[in-house]
Amino acid sequence: MTKTNVGVIGVGAMGYNHVRIYSELENAHLLAISDMVRGTLDSVSKEFNTVGYVDFDNILQLDDLEAVNICVPTVFHHDVVMSAIEAGKNVLVEKPIASKLDEAQEMIDAANDAGVLLATGHVERFNPAVRVAKQLIDNGEIGEVVTANAKRLGPYPPRIRDVGVAIDLAIHDIDIFNYLFEGKANTVYANMSSNLKNCEFEDHAEIMTKYDNDVLTILETNWLTPYKKRQLNITGVDGIISVDYGEQTVTVYKENNKVEEVKVENKEPLKEELRSFVNAVQNKTSPEVSGQDGFEALKIVDAAMRSSKEKKLIEFE
Repeated sequence: MTKTNVGVIGVGAMGYNHVRIYSELENAHLLAISDMVRGTLDSVSKEFNTVGYVDFDNILQLDDLEAVNICVPTVFHHDVVMSAIEAGKNVLVEKPIASKLDEAQEMIDAANDAGVLLATGHVERFNPAVRVAKQLIDNGEIGEVVTANAKRLGPYPPRIRDVGVAIDLAIHDIDIFNYLFEGKANTVYANMSSNLKNCEFEDHAEIMTKYDNDVLTILETNWLTPYKKRQLNITGVDGIISVDYGEQTVTVYKENNKVEEVKVENKEPLKEELRSFVNAVQNKTSPEVSGQDGFEALKIVDAAMRSSKEKKLIEFE
């Protein structure tokens, strides 16, 4: 099988998992990694028997490198992605695509101009439970969708210091809403708050979004809950689909107390995401989650943050 030479920039908590999976994938060859923290770099390089560079530019100068995953803090996404694109590399950047909309648009335009792929790492798209829910919706299992609500709750992760809970967690479910319902947001209204002394950003958010196909979504997310909860409920005129992201289960509820546990083949979403990205590079096809998809999710989060700050409904043109 043909193997694509890949590199990973940023091998901390999330980047480490990218390195681990690339070392396992049958269609990829882990060529090199980079991290600014020498101790982390040396440890991961040794564990996975790969070349490590403190300066990520050294990876981008490797002629046989075909694709790079960027797992650095969000505030650095734009600069590192732009450097990778300028070097002619295909890119998968962890969500969110960028911290600002204009930066995301510049990245998308640059990738298009350079003729390289730009994928956004929205890993929940590759959760098999989400895939099953999408199929059920498309097959009309619960009829016309009316509303959906999601909860993504958990404790504060000290390693995240550059963004708040909206752009770190809420964006997962916003992208899933976009994917499942295939509509464009019309309006967004949100309330957010900061409660933790050790977090300078919002740690709680409630976001309501109305789509042009009349689907209404409600999302609650926080860093205040002592346990993780990742749940999605989709209500249609003929029933409800309940998804547990973590357990990868799908349950359908219908009239007359009819309950069906739908079979889901459990898989590691990140492994499916990276395999899909490498396939897109090899086949020169569009990534399943594009830079534009990342932009659309970020646009809603940006509007939600403005809504909370300005205490008003945000309408899209």
